[in-house]
Amino acid sequence: MIKAAKVVLGLGLVALAACGGNPETKRDTSTTGTIGISVDETFQPIIESQVSTFEGIYKYANINAQYKAEGKVFDDLINDSTRIAIVSRKMTDQEKEVFDQRKLTPRYTRIAIDAVALIVNNKNQDTLLTMSELRDIFTGKITSWKQLNPESSLRDIAIVFDNNNSSTARYMRDTLMAGQPLPPTASASNSHPALIDYVAKNENAIGVIGVNWISDRDDTTSLNFLSQVKVVGVSAEDNPVTTDSYFQPYQAYIAQGEYPLRRFWYIISTEGRAGLGTGFASYVASDRGQRIILKSGLVPATMPVRIVGFNNRASKFRQD
Repeated sequence: MIKAAKVVLGLGLVALAACGGNPETKRDTSTTGTIGISVDETFQPIIESQVSTFEGIYKYANINAQYKAEGKVFDDLINDSTRIAIVSRKMTDQEKEVFDQRKLTPRYTRIAIDAVALIVNNKNQDTLLTMSELRDIFTGKITSWKQLNPESSLRDIAIVFDNNNSSTARYMRDTLMAGQPLPPTASASNSHPALIDYVAKNENAIGVIGVNWISDRDDTTSLNFLSQVKVVGVSAEDNPVTTDSYFQPYQAYIAQGEYPLRRFWYIISTEGRAGLGTGFASYVASDRGQRIILKSGLVPATMPVRIVGFNNRASKFRQD
């Protein structure tokens, strides 16, 4: 009787394992399975390409990317709604404490050097701004284009972001405004295409956007966006002597640090094991993934970039 009970128990364990009772049997691997990831919506064009290519190589991998404002991406990590996030900053000490309590150490993979671009209407002739002037614009000290150029026919400056909770808005607050709130002249659009459309239709507007939306010269959407607006050249000098002191967000100037509004991209993993998220992060940081970054107009973070002869006057971003 005891022997029979052991046989029945053994069969039960086999059946339980076959039905997936052991959670380990359903775990994803570095190249198989299904996971959800949260991505800063500023990075959508490039990450869509990375996900598509990764899934094309690994046919049993399924990555569901959700594109959100930066604040919501970090909310997802903290609430354990996702364990993979793609963002442009590291965690704050307060955010780290949450994972310390869970005895988890977030892992960071740096994947790209990005830039925040400034765009203006095609009728705007003031396409060269210093960091000092930008600081005055974004803190509300300068509110009119005429304060920058008395001969300008334009009126009050209208600042527009993709989202008040976005990484670009947070970056400008941290970089230019010492963390202070956005001025009353600032507003938010519903999306990056809507932001570009707003700037294209409003002569007084200046838009803040992630450069990867306008940097891929082989992408028809990017080219269409570029035809609608002008990209501002920025100087870190307070009193530039020549126009050669102003730089647009080209790859070369982002890589060399001459364009001042630049930032890093990170993949943050809280998986705690080598799952599909870790596999995807490794792929994006690999030679193949970094080539996608390079083609998009950004600077790869893990592969060497050769800077060839380049003239700042030869504008990659057409300025009609």
